Amino acid sequence: MEQEHADKLIEFGGVCIDCGPDQFENVVAFYVAALGAEVVHHEKKWASLCDPRGTFINVQAQDWYVPPVWPEHLPGQTKMIHFECGVSDMEAAAALVVQSGGMVAPYQPYDRDPSQLLVALDPAGHPFCLLAS
Repeated sequence: MEQEHADKLIEFGGVCIDCGPDQFENVVAFYVAALGAEVVHHEKKWASLCDPRGTFINVQAQDWYVPPVWPEHLPGQTKMIHFECGVSDMEAAAALVVQSGGMVAPYQPYDRDPSQLLVALDPAGHPFCLLAS
């Protein structure tokens, strides 16, 4: 298949974050507050958000949801995926995460400078990295 054709065949549209039904509204509110996203569609167990850069983040409530674990403790549940977010002010970004309903992860990588990389968790336990830009 030609690369040009492949580029037109599949277009990345965003990411979907699963959570438990009891966490759904908090997860939606968190990404609205933390990323400045706008809710463009909202149902009982599904919401579609768009951040100011045009990136779509969908949130879906699932009855079977099991939170990710950070740091990983194999062979148990792991984080599976995480976001990487650039920040211009680490301290202010960490405060915004907490104010928005998330938290700074209790465990931080021992080999990373926390002024350059900080792991945070959304209300459903999904880890994401704040990276100094």
